[in-house]
Amino acid sequence: MIKNAVTGGLAAAALAISVSAPAFAAAPLKIDDIVHSAKRSHAEASAETAARHFYSFWNTGDEADLKAAISPSFTDHTLPEGRPQGPDGPAFASKTFRTAVPDLSVEVRKMVFSGDYVTVHMVFRGHFTGTFATTKGAGQSIEFIATDLLKVTDGKVTDNWHIEDNLTLLKQMGVVSMK
Repeated sequence: MIKNAVTGGLAAAALAISVSAPAFAAAPLKIDDIVHSAKRSHAEASAETAARHFYSFWNTGDEADLKAAISPSFTDHTLPEGRPQGPDGPAFASKTFRTAVPDLSVEVRKMVFSGDYVTVHMVFRGHFTGTFATTKGAGQSIEFIATDLLKVTDGKVTDNWHIEDNLTLLKQMGVVSMK
């Protein structure tokens, strides 16, 4: 049963994970495994630089990393309701989610490159100490997975397709319960 009604705004906030100056000293971005094609191309090297900035942004909320990573023509192809399209979207998502989970961090488990495309599997972690919609956190730990497909053109992230395990996140936050 759903403990609280999960509206489009709530779902958008759940999908919105990330920005603003961090309220803590975040650890450097951890990447467990990077896979390149046998002959690493210039496009892959450029994509790796952009991807490292993009996920450093998600790890810390530092918008300087976002600006270094993202193209002015950025398109979110899985845009949640309530999140602005374009380069302002990730910044909005970060600020929104960090009000609920100020110590949010990301660990990249796998980063796979193929030309201009990067597939990234990651784990988000933190503690729900803030407020999410109408739910106040009690310091509970959160940990959920996400996977992105990025397109990088001329060293900037131009496109993103993403999926997050929002059910796990919402259960950990106490927003939904399953019976």
